[in-house]
Amino acid sequence: MAAHLIVLLLFSVLKGVHSITTVSKVSVEAGKSISIPCLYESQYIDHVKYLCKGYIWGSCRYVVKTNKPDPSGKYSISDDKNQKIFTVTINKLTDKNTDYWCVVEIDNGKDYGQYFQLLVISGTPNVYVDHQRITGYTGESITIRCHHSNSGEMKWCRLGRNCVTGSSGSIDGTTVTAYMREPNVFTVTMSGLQSEDSGWYWCAKGDIQIPVYLNVTEKPITSTTTAATTPTTTTGSSTTHTVTGSGTITTMEQWNISTVEENKEHRSSFDPKILIIPLSVLSLIVIVMLFIWFILRHKQNKAESSATAMAGDEVTHSEVRPKKKRSPKSSFGESDVEIIYSSVVVRKCTERGDRKTTEVTYSTLAEMF
Repeated sequence: MAAHLIVLLLFSVLKGVHSITTVSKVSVEAGKSISIPCLYESQYIDHVKYLCKGYIWGSCRYVVKTNKPDPSGKYSISDDKNQKIFTVTINKLTDKNTDYWCVVEIDNGKDYGQYFQLLVISGTPNVYVDHQRITGYTGESITIRCHHSNSGEMKWCRLGRNCVTGSSGSIDGTTVTAYMREPNVFTVTMSGLQSEDSGWYWCAKGDIQIPVYLNVTEKPITSTTTAATTPTTTTGSSTTHTVTGSGTITTMEQWNISTVEENKEHRSSFDPKILIIPLSVLSLIVIVMLFIWFILRHKQNKAESSATAMAGDEVTHSEVRPKKKRSPKSSFGESDVEIIYSSVVVRKCTERGDRKTTEVTYSTLAEMF
């Protein structure tokens, strides 16, 4: 083992150990993916970078370059020239993906490379984090939980910068606190984040490391989980809202807030002229309905008047029935007597609304002989 380390150290010195900086040993789970950052010096910004696979520097072969992507999709590479870091990603890891070199290509000269090793295991890695890429907001704090199962000193470091090994410290002026309240979990909190804190870090336990990328951005102007104050400042025709507080905005909450803002914009740009046509159609329908109702009502009143006139006619019945009746002779010797009956009946009916009145007149005329 000692001879192995001496050989690697010798190759690193010969190939430019101070030219590229990266992690040394990373534990990963088989079948997963891992991203490895490689920090280079300023003079190599415009140079081609690549990932070389193999244990021996002289016999390793490149698998992906910044100017030659891997068509299989097994490897990918990206170069952040602002931070002078190129990142290689290896997908679907197997026990054959163990030895690699981060390399900067030198025109008309020997390339510079830095070795790193992957420990690919079938179970839980020796050191791992919940997420290899995390996002923090300017002025706030971020917490990283480093899980581990091996022994050794715990470290939180920034790639190419200093490390924090105790319970507190700072990296580039940002306060770092560390504690172990859970078994096999080392918790790191960075407070007062600034945009300059964006970059690659790594968590270590003993000789095993896991790289973590921190992206620090401005917090969206939205309501948070716990809002302290929400002052509003109005200048001219523009309004600026400032929200302070602590909390985490989820993707769904941001989508809902965006939807509310769009609805507000639609309401503010509402044009009353779009109601003219619907209101005109509605008015026309009402006028037609009233006209039809008026005609039907007129016909109904006319029919009722005719019925009332017919009900008010005077009816006269006259009946004359002459009858001749022979009476038996009386003991006094009187002759036959002729009797005439006459009846006159007059009926008059009137109807007023729902009341009906009938007048009846009877007249009787009788003549006897």
